[in-house]
Amino acid sequence: MGGRSTERRRLGGSAVEVTQLGLGTAPLGGLFTHVEDDVATAVVRTALDAGLGYVDTAPLYGHGTAERRVGAALAGVDRSRFVLSSKVGRLIVDNPAGNADGYVDREATEATFDYSRDGIHRSLEESLVRLGLDSVDILYIHDPDDHEDEALTVAYPALNELRDQGVVKAIGVGMNQSRIPTRFVRETDVNAVLLAGRYTLLDQSGNEDLLPACLERGASVVIGGVYNSGLLADPKPGATYDYAEAPPALVERAQELGEICASHGVPLKAAAIQFPLAHPAVATVLTGARSVDELDENITMMEYTIPDALWSDLAAAGAARHAG
Repeated sequence: MGGRSTERRRLGGSAVEVTQLGLGTAPLGGLFTHVEDDVATAVVRTALDAGLGYVDTAPLYGHGTAERRVGAALAGVDRSRFVLSSKVGRLIVDNPAGNADGYVDREATEATFDYSRDGIHRSLEESLVRLGLDSVDILYIHDPDDHEDEALTVAYPALNELRDQGVVKAIGVGMNQSRIPTRFVRETDVNAVLLAGRYTLLDQSGNEDLLPACLERGASVVIGGVYNSGLLADPKPGATYDYAEAPPALVERAQELGEICASHGVPLKAAAIQFPLAHPAVATVLTGARSVDELDENITMMEYTIPDALWSDLAAAGAARHAG
């Protein structure tokens, strides 16, 4: 298929080009809800058949389960058909009593933080075994919230070395906050930042520091969490915001945005998924799907025609898209 979803943008000075809609695979690791292996395969292959050429995964997702499922789905697929990213900073170790991190499809394991050089190399090697591939295109340092200095001074040089050696084509950092990624953009030569939840219809805080820094330094932003983990998909009491129950004020705010969208005949999901792409620093939006139906809906929402008048009304209500 053609359209907005399959248009490609280059990632931060690298040779990597990603489609404007990519597939995030946390749900395929069984985040909160069990997913069958054959359903995971169908989601990945349907995404590729629809022309989505970017798949993101991580050891954390199902403690290796998502990587194994992605690898099974990609087996035999022409390597030129997809760009693949994974992450480093957590190692998966045996521990039946370990924290499940919300993944119901994990085995008797836990994810332990490790941003050492050896940990980075071991993480990549284990990811490649699970994926059944000899390379990934992009590596992100994953969630170094409590390991900021080690991530900058130890993990980043290890990734930079892998990039220099041609083992990976692009490197970056992936987080749910913008402060530490802004440091990475200012102080290192990352190609991309995967920013989850901080540049959405509900929360534009990433544009206060990170996105301007990326424009200045030539790094790209990969946007995750466009629905803020659920609230913008279905704004009602009990909905989740950043993986916890949304406070009433945020539910009201999301409902207000939904009413503005409805007045233009546009689903809130369509506005949420397209919102980040107007910013010139943003290369792609990652959305997860735990079924082919969810994937199809995300593609439909990305392709939905949105009138300029809606963006104007949303901006007047405090949800302005920024063009740099």
